[in-house]
Amino acid sequence: MPRLIRRPLVIWLLAALAVPVLLTAVLIPARAGTTEDDLRERTQAALKARGIEASVVDFDGRDAHITVPAGVDEAAVRDVVAAVDGVRSVQISNGQVSTPTPTAVSSAPAQADVPAFEVGRTDRSIRVQAPVRSQAVKDAISAEVTQLLGPDREYDDRTTIAADGLADFSTVSALLRALAIGSGDASVRYDGNTVTLSGQVPDQATKATVGRAAAKAVPGAVIADQLVLPAPSKNVVSEPCRTFPSRLAEFGRVYRINFLSGTSIVNDASKPSVLKAAALLKSCPTARVEVAGHTDNLGSTASSLPLSERRAAEVKAELVRLGVAADRIVTNGYGESFPIASNATGAGRIANRRVELRPR
Repeated sequence: MPRLIRRPLVIWLLAALAVPVLLTAVLIPARAGTTEDDLRERTQAALKARGIEASVVDFDGRDAHITVPAGVDEAAVRDVVAAVDGVRSVQISNGQVSTPTPTAVSSAPAQADVPAFEVGRTDRSIRVQAPVRSQAVKDAISAEVTQLLGPDREYDDRTTIAADGLADFSTVSALLRALAIGSGDASVRYDGNTVTLSGQVPDQATKATVGRAAAKAVPGAVIADQLVLPAPSKNVVSEPCRTFPSRLAEFGRVYRINFLSGTSIVNDASKPSVLKAAALLKSCPTARVEVAGHTDNLGSTASSLPLSERRAAEVKAELVRLGVAADRIVTNGYGESFPIASNATGAGRIANRRVELRPR
């Protein structure tokens, strides 16, 4: 009987010891399987929490490639990203020289078997200048370029066969695809120590793509990123729009839009002024104005305000009928609050029964 009791106890003891081992076997691979998407999301969240805006956050395995606008503190970005669990190394790019910075594992030295080379493009050609180890590598590069040329470029083949040349075309393949985007002159040149990126790229995403391709082509090399983005386009203001405020002020000094007493009917003398106001507004399609309505003091205060609003609305309706977009005009009524002449005379009261056009 004692033997029969001990065996189950031994079995239960072994089972209890096995559970932690099994849990460790399950959890460790799950932890090791952290995806690039997960790292990207957690890195973006960490940067956002510190109030740092990154243009591009990308990962190659556990290696972070962060592109930030000019003026952002690189050291602050590096500290935040390096602290994200699972990140191995951080590379910062913002148009300055960018060097991979280790977090947990030091960067590998530049590959000694990668010879100096240059890959470039112009509006007329794609250029590869590099020693290659065999005719097969030379032909593979040529085939890759042929796929990327398009109808307006030709292949400027400066490859030579040498014993210490590129062992395969994969070193320059990603660079060729990245540089094929956009127009103008751009190049990636490796001198045995530094990979220099220079020339024009169409946008920040392409700049980041070229940077990643260069880092992958020569792991551990210093990346000197001198790529230039297009200058932001400036809004060109036409002459009529540039002078619109001064012309509107002159209109107000010279022309009057007045009304018949107690009505929202423009008097005959003022009808040509409404036509000139429409022509002035149509000369600058982006200008916006306020049509402000006013009254004399003959009516009650309670009736003056709605009358002034109707006068403004009437002039707006006429301007719209004459071809001015309605969303460029706002109307307001001010009643008798802002006279420009004495209400003690007939001429003064006519002057006060008016609308004025003001810039917005």
